[in-house]
Amino acid sequence: MQRSLSTALLLATTAAATPAIADEAGARPVLEEVLVTARKRSERAIEAPVAVTAFSAEDLDTLKARDLTRLSAGLPGVLLDDVGTRRGTANFSIRGLGINSSIPSIDPAVGVFVNGVYLAVNNDTVFDIFDLERIEVLRGPQGILFGRNVTGGAVLLETRKPGERFEAALRGAVEGGGNGGLSRYLMGSLSGPLSDSLKGRLVLYGNDDQGWFENLADGEDFGAVEQAMARGTLVWEPTAADTVTLFYERTDIDGEGAATQSHTNGSGIPGTPRNFPRDSHEFAIDERGYQSVESDFLTLRWDRAVGFGEGTLTNIFGWREQSSVAMSDIDGQPAFLFHSPGWIDAEQWSNELRYRGEFGPALDLTAGLYLFAGDLAYHDRRLFLGESGVPDSAQFTQDGGGTQELSTAAVFVAADYDLGERWTVSTGLRLSREEKQVHVASFNLNPTPCNIVVSGDCPFDFKDSEQWQTVAPRLGVSYRPDEDRHGYLSWTRGFRSGGYNLRNSNAAQPPGPYDEEQVDTVEVGYKLRGDAWALDAALYHTRVEDMQREVNLPSGTAGILQLIRNTASAELSGAELDLTIEAGAGVTLAATASYLDARYTKVRFDLDGNGTVDGADKDLALPRAPEWTGSLEARWQGAVASGRLDARVAWNYRDRVAYTDNNLGYILAQDLVDLDLAWTSPDGHWTVAGYARNLLNEVKHGGDSQLPAVFIGEPLGGAFSPLARGRIVGVSLDWRLGS
Repeated sequence: MQRSLSTALLLATTAAATPAIADEAGARPVLEEVLVTARKRSERAIEAPVAVTAFSAEDLDTLKARDLTRLSAGLPGVLLDDVGTRRGTANFSIRGLGINSSIPSIDPAVGVFVNGVYLAVNNDTVFDIFDLERIEVLRGPQGILFGRNVTGGAVLLETRKPGERFEAALRGAVEGGGNGGLSRYLMGSLSGPLSDSLKGRLVLYGNDDQGWFENLADGEDFGAVEQAMARGTLVWEPTAADTVTLFYERTDIDGEGAATQSHTNGSGIPGTPRNFPRDSHEFAIDERGYQSVESDFLTLRWDRAVGFGEGTLTNIFGWREQSSVAMSDIDGQPAFLFHSPGWIDAEQWSNELRYRGEFGPALDLTAGLYLFAGDLAYHDRRLFLGESGVPDSAQFTQDGGGTQELSTAAVFVAADYDLGERWTVSTGLRLSREEKQVHVASFNLNPTPCNIVVSGDCPFDFKDSEQWQTVAPRLGVSYRPDEDRHGYLSWTRGFRSGGYNLRNSNAAQPPGPYDEEQVDTVEVGYKLRGDAWALDAALYHTRVEDMQREVNLPSGTAGILQLIRNTASAELSGAELDLTIEAGAGVTLAATASYLDARYTKVRFDLDGNGTVDGADKDLALPRAPEWTGSLEARWQGAVASGRLDARVAWNYRDRVAYTDNNLGYILAQDLVDLDLAWTSPDGHWTVAGYARNLLNEVKHGGDSQLPAVFIGEPLGGAFSPLARGRIVGVSLDWRLGS
């Protein structure tokens, strides 16, 4: 923490000195605020009685956010992590509620929505983000309007839509900073009217990454990936009352597998034969692995203005299909002991029909019907080396996985009623019914190679179906003495879906069903706005019943056992602060902080694996629940060389967190320093920028699963810990016309 304080002092000194370099001290500007849709209507953030942080398109350009993980820094109590086992697998956590897994049948606690469509499978969610209009991060349960699996919060992404004028843009960037090669990005867009009633937008994006790492097993660059994405948008206005918007996106990704490091694990057992420092980016593996992803995503939205309540009727249909295959070196060693390829095929359909209107001067009503269906096929193969040192596929190959059919139906209503000019009472209710049907093939019963996804020839040893029905209410009251002050108090109940474990490594342990997780949150918040400053503060207390956990335990025969159970009850209490100040002379200062006290109140599963359920289990820390997170940021904007110069320096911190439920696996504390410098030409057509991310080259692991000391008769030890990239330094060039 000493370095954290030193870094904070450096940034504070820089921020204090910055105004002196401005060309001139202008009048104090009015702080601009991004409009949000946290209540499925466009409004200022201060109007929404929910903790929300929004990023505009300009913010995202400044942050050089290539994917969602780069947005974690600076968000109070928010961890947007990629588990790293399969690139792009979201292990998001907000206010201590999240998941630790790449199993596709596990439902998230933080939902991701793109153009209003929920992404049901965590895999292939941490995609490259480009050409976005806005990102909103909502903290706390959002189940009334956003449905299941948003007990921690929600991440909302809105892509850019075509405007009334012709626009064109081109962006190129080159990044490096590691021990590997360079990463090159290129994006182009065309947008504008096609007729009096039709507008279109086309965006193309490509990334050629040579790999940030060096694999010490062969001295070669590692982590190469090629990505190509295309998105088309059409907006049709056939009448003055109707707007139809069509989005289609195609994604293709091909690259190498995870950079898996083996270091001394939480039991003190080093990896064998190679062991690396936990606080380094060093690793040596013999299996480079691979990952290939294909995804198609379509959204059709219809908005119609209606006279009833002077309201709007909205229908959003979404369809997504994804197919991926990946291989990882699980043992983290330069010799073959435990490797694992996996396949995922998933398809989903959803439709939401909702109405929003105002009745008289006091009542604002939103109501709707939501339908969802999804099919999932998953296969995992475990390749082991025998005691003789020679691979024997007949004896040391295990295959498993399963299929899942999911259907959901829900109705919801939310109402705000004004009690005079200052007080508003809010209420909401969501009734949901969900059904899952699964076929599971357990690993230890399939020693003969088979494949559920490719050939469908694996025998299933478990078949089952289950239904769940939930009632999720919300009550709240708001006090608004004027448009720049808003205090609110709310109670919300949310649910995380019950389900099954499609990665069942032991037929003696049934893969489910496990029950739904119930979350109740009481939150009090206060939002203040001035001409040149904004302050958001929130206190919350959350109670979790039937907490779902994926318990990772080392196994001498299966490598890693992963059991999904309703393990405990817990309470999480916290405080959040978000402050922005326009200090004048082109200077903007920002700070965030969050504190979290998370603890178990009742435990009914042997979390530490010592054979008994006792007080030691209750005393364990909840995974991915940092006690402290915080950030400081200073920006300056001024006239230089007839153009505009933008400078930014930021520091972000988060505590060390437990990764595994037994706390033997953990993620190191993070001190991240970012720098940005960008110059825009006088006509606004050109911008050249230089930037650095994670300037201190901090080490971050996606996970930290403990490996057994002896595995199928061979010494192993250490941990399976996929590495994230460290320091990134880049330059970019933008050209735009008409925007």
